[in-house]
Amino acid sequence: MDFTDPTLGTPPVSLVDVASYLPGEPVGTEYFTQFSRSDRMAKNVMFRAPKGRHHVARDETAVDMIERATAPLIDRHGTQEISNIDVLLTHTQLPDNPVLGAGPEVARRLDMKPRWVFDIHNGGCAAFVHMMWMARMILRTTDARTALVACAQNCAGPVFTQPDIRGLAQAPVPGDGCGVGLLVKNNSAPILDIECRTYPEFAGDMEFSTNGDRKYWEPGEGQGCVTFTESKVAKVMTRGNRLVPEVAQAVCQRIGVKSRDIDTFVSNQPNRLFLRNWNEALELPPERHPDTFDSCGNLFAAGIPVTLDTENRAGRLRNGSVVLMAAFAHAGDFAGAAAVRWGAAR
Repeated sequence: MDFTDPTLGTPPVSLVDVASYLPGEPVGTEYFTQFSRSDRMAKNVMFRAPKGRHHVARDETAVDMIERATAPLIDRHGTQEISNIDVLLTHTQLPDNPVLGAGPEVARRLDMKPRWVFDIHNGGCAAFVHMMWMARMILRTTDARTALVACAQNCAGPVFTQPDIRGLAQAPVPGDGCGVGLLVKNNSAPILDIECRTYPEFAGDMEFSTNGDRKYWEPGEGQGCVTFTESKVAKVMTRGNRLVPEVAQAVCQRIGVKSRDIDTFVSNQPNRLFLRNWNEALELPPERHPDTFDSCGNLFAAGIPVTLDTENRAGRLRNGSVVLMAAFAHAGDFAGAAAVRWGAAR
């Protein structure tokens, strides 16, 4: 496939490999149905449950997950390549410590001494693309050579199995998992283009509530969870249907490829309806838009790297093909897309 590289003249940066980790044994939907309650929201397509998902153990930390997800990269590229990482970016859905980020502890566990360490929160379900954009910018403008980006989704087990939460319509949808990507300043699997957009007008539409006046850090009754109203769910559906194709098409236009000619499209996976609608908007058949929703549920930021790793290990990503990634975050306050000329190891 012919394409135009809009970044000609700048140092090429490649996504040379991905790896992932899923905690524990699969958790069936029957775990949630025993607690389900009569709820109008259960009929909303936003909350149609997958067949399975994974949950982190109570004492399994985000750093544990990142360390386990990175192990295959160490096997394939060697301990020295990972320990010499220059840039470390992490995203954790549910920070283990609200004061500290995961980055420094990840670096200690993996025997790294990176010069740039950032814990990124606002990218949400698009964090993998967001961190690729940030890592590429650092690699291009400094003498840094390598970057590790890591997305840990770890809120499904701790949050959505709470006694007051597990009966809600949205409880069976999320799953836990972790995905990582290795970026290197070379031309082996070049990132062709990245688009990141922030929509601050939507930032207030997602709320974290204890179902009362209590702040989440204050003592008292009430269990914390992201809250939805039917009107807000409708708005999120409308935005998500629009934002992901918009950023994906922006990248396709700049690299000179029609969206229908993309070899593989990987997105975040909030529900089956979004996945179908994005197929149609980009004029792609479902087989070119793989996902892990039925086995993993909504993996939030980890959805893209976990699916990429699953497809790569299965041999379904052909080296030299164009892989397009796109996602939106939260209630639509952020969206991002990236295209890569695939060439990852497996």
